[in-house]
Amino acid sequence: METNKYIPIKDLKIYQLARQLSNIAWDIYSKMGFEDKKIMGDQFIRSSDSIGANIAEGYSRFHFLDKVRFYYNSRASQSEATDHWLELLLERNKISQENFDTYKSISKDLQIKLNNFIKQTKDENQK
Repeated sequence: METNKYIPIKDLKIYQLARQLSNIAWDIYSKMGFEDKKIMGDQFIRSSDSIGANIAEGYSRFHFLDKVRFYYNSRASQSEATDHWLELLLERNKISQENFDTYKSISKDLQIKLNNFIKQTKDENQK
């Protein structure tokens, strides 16, 4: 008889990558002035933190469709943070190229792994 092994969320690579993005985002955010925080920073940190939060919430759901819905939300938050806010912060010279490159690299790795995780979650439950 096959038994499913529970993997703690902190051991999931997608969650670990999401937390890395949150840490980088916080480092960027904490160095911003009040006006920059209100204009761009608040949205950037919220969308960055939302990536891991949605993974955690989806991972704790029972039904695979609930899980996948939260993973989709995580993917959308990742796109918002990376493809919009991060790019805007760089264009406006609010972050260093190094911070940009690091965040972007981790985000790309997470995007691939998150897409695979979504597919795996759906495939395992549609048999």
